[in-house]
Amino acid sequence: MQLITETTELAQSCTNAKSYDFITIDTEFHRETTYWPILCLVQLATTDEAILVDPMAKTIDLSPLFDLMANQKITKVFHAARQDIEIFVKLANVVPTPIFDTQVAASVCGYGDQVSYDKLVQAIVGAQIDKSSRFTDWAARPLSDKQKDYALAYVTYLRDVYHALSAKLVELNRLAWMQDEQKILNNINTYIVDPQDAWKRLKSKVNRPRDLAALKALGAWRENEAKKTDRPRRRILKDDAVNELAIQRPKNSQAFDRLRAVPKGFGNSRMGGDIIKVLDEVAKIPDSELPKLPPRKSGPSPKGPVGDLLRVLVKAVAEREGVAARIIANSDDIDQIVLSDTADVPAMSGWRFKLFGQKALDIKHSKLALAATKEGIVEIQLKESDFDKKND
Repeated sequence: MQLITETTELAQSCTNAKSYDFITIDTEFHRETTYWPILCLVQLATTDEAILVDPMAKTIDLSPLFDLMANQKITKVFHAARQDIEIFVKLANVVPTPIFDTQVAASVCGYGDQVSYDKLVQAIVGAQIDKSSRFTDWAARPLSDKQKDYALAYVTYLRDVYHALSAKLVELNRLAWMQDEQKILNNINTYIVDPQDAWKRLKSKVNRPRDLAALKALGAWRENEAKKTDRPRRRILKDDAVNELAIQRPKNSQAFDRLRAVPKGFGNSRMGGDIIKVLDEVAKIPDSELPKLPPRKSGPSPKGPVGDLLRVLVKAVAEREGVAARIIANSDDIDQIVLSDTADVPAMSGWRFKLFGQKALDIKHSKLALAATKEGIVEIQLKESDFDKKND
C-alpha cells in the first residue's frame, strides 16, 4: 500500500485509467488556516485498481492527473464533489468533466438531502466504514496504514455506489434531474469568487444605499486580503464585523474601539488603516452613484395561508416522488414564491418547476386546489367558472 510519489508512476496509472469508462476519486486536504485548500492526498480507483497519490512529494508532477481529469471520455465519480473540484480548479484551472456526484444522485433517488458517504455505503453496499481516520493530519508523513486503508476504502466502495445509483436513476427515469442538479458543479465560476461579488456571501443587515456601498467595498477588500495573505476570510474579519463596519463607517483608528464586533486595537493595525482608506472612498461617492437597495418584496405574507398551502403541496409531491421535501423546495424558496411569481429559486426551474413550481403558481392564482383524502393530499384543477360560483 505505497503512495505514488514519482511522476512516471502517476503517468502510468493515469494511462491505465484511460481504458475505463469511469474512475472514482477523492481528495484529502487542509484549509483550516488558509484561504486556498492544501492538497494532501489523492485517491483514484478504476474497476480493477485503486491507488494513492502523494501530491506533497517533491518528486511528483500532477500534470498526468490533471490531463485525466479533463478527459471527456471518462466519467469522474465523486461524493460531495464541490470542494474536490475546487482544488482542481485552483491547481490546474480545470473542472473535471464529465462528473457524477453520488451525493447528488442519492438525493434525487430518495436517499435524503446531502446524505453522508458512510450512510450511503451502508445503505447500498451494506458495509460499515471506519471513520476514525477522517479528521487525522493528512499532511503528516508517513501516513499510517489505517489512514491508507480509510482512503482506499473510500474510492473502492464508491464504485459499487456509482453502479447502484446509475441503475436507480435509469429505473426512476431521473437522469434529467441529475443533469439539472449538476449544472452548478460543471460551471467553473462556481469555484472562482470575484471580489466584487464577495459581499453577496454576507447576510446583509444594511438598509441605506451608502451602507450597501460600504458593504460591497469591504467585502471586496476582505476577499483580496484573504487571497493575498492566504488566510481564511474569518481570520481577516468575521462577517458580523464587516456588517458593523459598513453601517458605522469609522473615520479614524480610535472609532474602531467603539465597535462591538471588531477586535480591540484593530484600528491601529495595517488592516485598520486599509479599511479607513476604503471607507474614505465610499464617503466620496456621489449620492446619485450609490448602489440601489434591492426592492422590498410586496405581496401576501409567506407565513400566511398561501404559504401554508404551498408547504402542504411540497410535502405531498415529495411523498409521491419518494424524496425529501427540502430537495424540491426549502422554506426560503416557498417564501420567495409566495412573494413573487418570478422568484429566482431552484424550485422555479427544471424538474422542480414541473413537479412543484407550476403547481405552486396555479395555487396562487386559484387554478389548483388541494384536498385531503384517505389516500393523502390530492390536487384538483379549478376552472374559472368554479371560482366564480363560489363568489356569487
